[in-house]
Amino acid sequence: MRRALKLAEEAARAEEVPVGAVIVRGGKVVAEARNEVEALGDPTAHAEMLAIRRAAGGPGRPRLEGAALYTTLEPCAMCAGAVLLARVDRLVFAARDPKGGCAGSLYDLLTDPRFNHRVAVAEGPLAEESAGLLQAFFRARRNAAGETRG
Repeated sequence: MRRALKLAEEAARAEEVPVGAVIVRGGKVVAEARNEVEALGDPTAHAEMLAIRRAAGGPGRPRLEGAALYTTLEPCAMCAGAVLLARVDRLVFAARDPKGGCAGSLYDLLTDPRFNHRVAVAEGPLAEESAGLLQAFFRARRNAAGETRG
């Protein structure tokens, strides 16, 4: 989770929403990413999505059984859906997202028994650090927007 937080800090410096994600399988980091929505002009370029794409990479390897995804923010519906489809075994997130989180806050997509795969979910490691980074990022954005409006 520390590495994911460092990636989130990199995202903030790049003026992206500060979220980082790391995928571990067999005790080794197999992929990592930070949000790149603004840089790529792609609304799907969330840290979790990019990390899943990088970890799965290649024909015959679309699934991530045995993998754990560590992310600094509770995944949104899109990212939670990708976690399910990739068959990630475990999700660990730092901070809850009460406005968009789909791993327990708004909805619990990852443990819904109607899907054919469920994900073990844990929350909380480095939650304060992650939430603080997000709050500072959005506070700075609001302040900058207020200054440009006069």
